[in-house]
Amino acid sequence: MADAISCLQPLCDCLDGTGLLDAAGREVASFLRLKSNWGDLDKARESLGAVERMVRGRVTAELNKLNVCDPQVELWLRRVDELKLGAIDEDYSSLMNYSSICQCTRHAARRSWIGKRIVEALDEVNKLIEEGRRFKKFGFKPSPEIVERLPQTKTFGLETMLVQLHDLLEKADSNIIGIWGQGGIGKTTLLHAFNNDLEKKVHNYQVVIFIEVSNSETLDTLEMQKTISERLNLPWNEAEITVKRARFLVKALSRKRFVLLLDDVRKKFRLEDVGIPTPDTNSQSKLILTSRFQELSTEACAAVESPSPSNVVRDHAIAIAQSCGGLPLALNVIGTAVAGYEEPRDWNSAADAIKENMKFEGVDEMFATLKYSFDRLTPTQQQCFLYCTLFPEYGSISKEHLVDYWLAEGLLLDDREKGNQIIRSLISACLLQTTSSMSSKVKMHHIIRHLGLWLVNMEDRSFVVKAGMALDNAPPAIEWKEATRISIMSNNITELSFSPKCENLTTLLIQNNPKLNKLGWGFFKYMRSLKVLDLSHTAITSIPECDTLVALQHLDLSYTHIMRLPERLWLLKELRHLDLSVTVALEDTLNNCSKLHKLRVLNLFRSHYGIRDVDDLNLDSLRDLLFLGITIYSQDVLKKLNETHPLAKSTHRLNLKYCGDMQSIKISDFNHMKHLEELHVESCYDLNTLVADTELTTSCLQALTLSVLPSLENVLVAPMPHNFRYVRKLSISQCPKLLNITWVRRLELLERLVISNCDEMLTIVEEANSTEEQQYGTQTIKMQGYYSEEQDDHAMAESSRNEWNDDYQSVNGESTNGATRQPDFPKLRSIVLTDVKKLRSICTPRDFPCLETLRVEDCPNLRRIPLCSTHNCGKLKQICGSSDWWKKLQWEDKEAVAHMESKYFIPI
Repeated sequence: MADAISCLQPLCDCLDGTGLLDAAGREVASFLRLKSNWGDLDKARESLGAVERMVRGRVTAELNKLNVCDPQVELWLRRVDELKLGAIDEDYSSLMNYSSICQCTRHAARRSWIGKRIVEALDEVNKLIEEGRRFKKFGFKPSPEIVERLPQTKTFGLETMLVQLHDLLEKADSNIIGIWGQGGIGKTTLLHAFNNDLEKKVHNYQVVIFIEVSNSETLDTLEMQKTISERLNLPWNEAEITVKRARFLVKALSRKRFVLLLDDVRKKFRLEDVGIPTPDTNSQSKLILTSRFQELSTEACAAVESPSPSNVVRDHAIAIAQSCGGLPLALNVIGTAVAGYEEPRDWNSAADAIKENMKFEGVDEMFATLKYSFDRLTPTQQQCFLYCTLFPEYGSISKEHLVDYWLAEGLLLDDREKGNQIIRSLISACLLQTTSSMSSKVKMHHIIRHLGLWLVNMEDRSFVVKAGMALDNAPPAIEWKEATRISIMSNNITELSFSPKCENLTTLLIQNNPKLNKLGWGFFKYMRSLKVLDLSHTAITSIPECDTLVALQHLDLSYTHIMRLPERLWLLKELRHLDLSVTVALEDTLNNCSKLHKLRVLNLFRSHYGIRDVDDLNLDSLRDLLFLGITIYSQDVLKKLNETHPLAKSTHRLNLKYCGDMQSIKISDFNHMKHLEELHVESCYDLNTLVADTELTTSCLQALTLSVLPSLENVLVAPMPHNFRYVRKLSISQCPKLLNITWVRRLELLERLVISNCDEMLTIVEEANSTEEQQYGTQTIKMQGYYSEEQDDHAMAESSRNEWNDDYQSVNGESTNGATRQPDFPKLRSIVLTDVKKLRSICTPRDFPCLETLRVEDCPNLRRIPLCSTHNCGKLKQICGSSDWWKKLQWEDKEAVAHMESKYFIPI
């Protein structure tokens, strides 16, 4: 035997050298240890899943910083995605069905093949786990574009200036170029257009940097250095001192051929102190700056034609246009003011008035020119306009808040519609502007705002306006002494611990100071004339006793951390507006609200403090109440409110929360709430069904939120007219039993749709007839007999059958039979989908004539979006989502998707 073994030894050594023995051993092991290897693969798969979640989380964090994924990590993630374990699962399960020895023998070859695949998969999974754990770097800053495009509006008359600027840029000896002109003349617009033009002519330069130097009189060196560092893709060290960073930036910029655009330079400063090397002929770099402190010498004459045959009218019109000095903003405002004049005497009066205003010594001629439009306002309109100067220089102003303040100040006599008319008149006079996205807000051009502040000083009024100036400390008490209105909103103030003497103060706006958490004990001691106090969006947890505020009419404590109201708040007998909405820590009102008999607005909507017991609904004494926002914790309280209760007519916003015994809601039960605008249903754990039945009275409901409703399965919406007919905003979150919300097709005015954390939702709109029957036919809830369920099912089914044909023939508003067809979502502007893990589709392609934005986050299975091309979304501006999600979308038209990606897609 020993001899035989010794004879075979050379053969074994030879085979061992080829690796055949190891291979054979692995084959045998994979056959014999099939079940054990399968268990190891299952465990390894879980470990890989954990590593993948970690890696994707780190990648997402990098993408959120606008960085790009590291190529090695991206390759690793692709390999994980391409790992096909599903087929192995099926084959293994199929093999395990053959349990007898005979069957296993017959399927030995199959067992060997599957065992080998399991071992190979296990090796690959373990390798991926090891590689994933070794990653240290998950992303990096992308190389910046040579030119970063800036917002640009369509302009007229700038072409000559642009040509001149390009000519100067090409000249070798023009290294620093200055652009001067009055504020509002169009310098920033010119610079934006020039920056974007350079995108086509950048072959001579390595980077173009645009910096808005100042929104105030203070040079913000730190922000300028940040902008330069970002454009050069340089690391940023917050702890590094400004001087050292400036030296480093000078060196970095000196190595590049750059074009630096500095907009709105208001004070002299040394370029090197910021980090900018002075361009010279050798470097071939360029510096272009704009400033309003040296006027360009230009001559312009605009001929204004008039329908009147009188030469006097024409001469006055030309004189008025010339008095505007070529300033577009002045031409706009003055042109609006004199629009409609026909009689020569009117034009003569206008010309004389403007000429007189131009004679004020020491006053910028632009303000004197614009003042004519102010003079044409009524006294009330003038005071309302000046009030608008209290808001930050850049940003929007809520129309609702403006009217509330004006009412409290006594500028309006209990007439909200009068306030809305004044806003419209100020917009018509070009003294206010509408915002493009929100009709509920207005804005003020910064030049017009400076005009308003100039007029305040002219009239010897004492306003202290420090809004939006990044202040860490409030103005000193001495500045408060003579003030009638103070605005320190939108700053970083942390405390107001003093007791200012300001007996004449009527308005105090402190809102949007998120770090403010302390008010001094005697802060309100000397504010007996105060009528408006806004402390919203601050971190205060309490306010000092305020019984000295005997004139106060408007108090806003919304979005604060206040825990309870002052004990003697009931002494504020003149208080008419009390806003406590979204006070997440408010525990008690100490029954103060019921004692404020002049209250017209009481808002406890989404406050932590809510009505839990029927006996606590003791607001009957508020006979002047017009607006009630309320949070309710009990179905019994809701029933009491629904019954012909006087408060029902005042209810505009309703929050139902923790109503444990509530299983269904019918909107028709709220018929006494004739002015209900917003309904927020949250954490009602047994709620199963919500019914928007046929409308019996005029419905005002515009916003609906359904949140944390684990039992909600059915939302039933009747045909028009129904109680959701005016809903404009719909938000649904954490409703795990909702599989779809096909009923949104009936919300014809819907503008914004937000869905998040709905774990089982597979599609937004289910097109199949069976689902329509499920939504409207199989449910036995009777809709009060006001419509036929059978007719409704038939109509919806017919709509589904024709939908694909209609969608593609409705570009011009015509359906297949030639009739005009209303699209399902005629007003929808925004869709936001967040963390809807199983969501596969939104709906089939259809017209979205008003859709502007589609945002998708953490929806890994969403493979189809209803945009086959851009023809059915004429107003589309952006599609936001992860790059990984966009790449996995399934498209039929490759050319269309390439176009959409380049034009609309924004990675997040």
